[in-house]
Amino acid sequence: MQYFTKVLSPLLLTFGSFSLAAQSTPIDRKALVERHKVVLTSTDTLSSLSVGNGAFAFTVDVTGLQTFPAYYEKGVPLGTESEWGWHSFPNTKGYKFDQSLRDYPLNGRKVSYSVQVKTPGDQEAVEYFRANPHRLQLGNLGFVILKKNGQAAGIKDIRNIQQELNPWTGEIKSHFTVENVPVEVVTVGHQQQDAVAVRIESALLKTGRLKVALRFPFPTAAWADMGTNYAHSDQHKSAIAAQQKGTALVLHQLDTTKYYAALNWQQTATLAAGRAHEFVLTPGKTEQVLEVSCRFSPRPRSAAAPAFAATRQNSQQQWQAFWKSGGAVDFGGTTDPRATELERRIVLSQYLTKLQGAGSVPPQETGLVFNSWYGRPHMEMIWWHSAHFALWGRSALLEKTLTWYARPDVQAVARGIAQRQGYEGLRWQKMTDPWGQEGPSSVGAFLIWQEPHFIYMAEECYRAHPDAATLKLYQDRVSATADFMASFPFFEQGKDRYILGKGVIPAQERFKPEETFNPTFELVYWNWALNTAQQWRVRQGLARNAKWEAVLQKLAKLPQADGVYLAAESAPDSYTNPEFKTDHPSVLAALGMMPATGQQDAATMRRTFDLIWKDWSWDKTWGWDFPMTAMTATRLGLPDKAVDALLMKVRTNTYLPSGHNYQEGRLPIYLPGNGGLLTAVALMCAGYDGCKEANPGIPKSWKVKWEGLNKMP
Repeated sequence: MQYFTKVLSPLLLTFGSFSLAAQSTPIDRKALVERHKVVLTSTDTLSSLSVGNGAFAFTVDVTGLQTFPAYYEKGVPLGTESEWGWHSFPNTKGYKFDQSLRDYPLNGRKVSYSVQVKTPGDQEAVEYFRANPHRLQLGNLGFVILKKNGQAAGIKDIRNIQQELNPWTGEIKSHFTVENVPVEVVTVGHQQQDAVAVRIESALLKTGRLKVALRFPFPTAAWADMGTNYAHSDQHKSAIAAQQKGTALVLHQLDTTKYYAALNWQQTATLAAGRAHEFVLTPGKTEQVLEVSCRFSPRPRSAAAPAFAATRQNSQQQWQAFWKSGGAVDFGGTTDPRATELERRIVLSQYLTKLQGAGSVPPQETGLVFNSWYGRPHMEMIWWHSAHFALWGRSALLEKTLTWYARPDVQAVARGIAQRQGYEGLRWQKMTDPWGQEGPSSVGAFLIWQEPHFIYMAEECYRAHPDAATLKLYQDRVSATADFMASFPFFEQGKDRYILGKGVIPAQERFKPEETFNPTFELVYWNWALNTAQQWRVRQGLARNAKWEAVLQKLAKLPQADGVYLAAESAPDSYTNPEFKTDHPSVLAALGMMPATGQQDAATMRRTFDLIWKDWSWDKTWGWDFPMTAMTATRLGLPDKAVDALLMKVRTNTYLPSGHNYQEGRLPIYLPGNGGLLTAVALMCAGYDGCKEANPGIPKSWKVKWEGLNKMP
């Protein structure tokens, strides 16, 4: 059993496997976090570090600013992104979204989907609507460094590197030398404003050999945007809109999109235009210290950007408050060397998920560092990005993101998709943007597992705040989500059952939508979410919904063959077709992500787990597949396998020095892996409803102490 001990703090702490006497001492959270400071001594392009606040992030190189963006663009690029910074190129050709629509004959009727059509004219329209709107790289704030001979210093001129990120305070301290002259930089991000601030100390300042420059790139409107496109200088505008002593306001305009960068500096310095779309801050000849802050905003604000000292104090206070709240896991004293690495991943994943994806708009898979998939949020991934916040006792961060689902513009699109396809309720978008618009996708249009996510996350919020106010806040969205879920299954008269499909691509994106039906994981998720929606009605004194109940009573059984669960009923060759043993082994999520619902047989799932563990093409998986597997192992009572899964030596399970989950060259960071890791660890420690075993996913030989975690359903 777990023990609940009140201590002299605002936290109610839940402890792991120590005795009650040992548990009376809370975890030293500062020591836990600071033993995983990130320390760098080289110009590794995969080791960029970030500061930010969940809705804005600023990523730096070894200089503490964004001095060498071109050098880093093939690693982890030096991005400056926000949740509000978006742009669309003018639709000069008059493309219509309807050009992406195609009818598919499914279950005796035609259903319209927005896909990547290839016909001339329509293909160009599809490409336009996939690429527009796209997230903006807001600006590059870096050093201008000159050598003694007046030439610009290159990356190889940066010597004696010593850089440290302290997650406890959100500070990056950078030391380096240029021709033996030291430079000291402290970089911090404001936690309420989209602002970054630096303190620079060096003799190079007063000699004119060290300056700070703000430069605006042009959007690529491509799948990725590394913030290094300086072509097309004649197609956008930038200017100093206002300047006073110690402050300036710089305007950047792309077509009809305008935003501003407010600069603030404390010492003597002058700001002037440099190259195209570049503005250079030159310190006075007596200055050895320069403090600069830069705040990005979609509107001109009268208040100056917060000064460095205020920003640093804000960062320290807010990050310490974050770390003192919610959950913590301490593996100190464990002799297995893997425990130290797992603890590092846990600490840094908390930092990164808070920094990169805790705003009021669902995050993109690469957070606020650089664009992947044009910068768009992918709604099937929101569970992996955000579900852990509630499990780690920080449900407020999840609730902030869930406000997106309440927006009228978002709901209007979701309702429109459902109506266009002949369904009820709200069909939540897959590939979207801050306004909920649908991005054409020949895969995403057929995914359905993003639909139950809202009910799952609303249930997490209710578990955190089990009161009438929570029910009232989320009920309409829970109900409209369930309405779609009950109208989507097709009733097979001859078999007296409801099926999911055809017209489905499972979470394992390896199946043709026209042929696919009854994917195992989605069947379980459908059952769980509709039952949970019914519970929401009961909690409010309402009768169970008859339409939902009809689907629940006759939903298809989980497909299996030869003693194991299939990926889908339409795929009897799930384990003999090599292609079907790649991508996500999402059949495991049917008992891992999902609790036991009465649909699953534990012995059958154990055989399925063993088969996948042995025969899957693990080199063709994604970062969240490993925590997904760990969750299944935990629910099956296999704690050693849970840890083995989290630390499996596969490229896509690589965690960089920064804590980011690396996938491949074009996707060097992948936040669903970080969020999934935290969800899995919460389950492995705190367990799940009905679990009677302490630390069910932690090997018995490990020493684990944890507090502030919540059980999974």
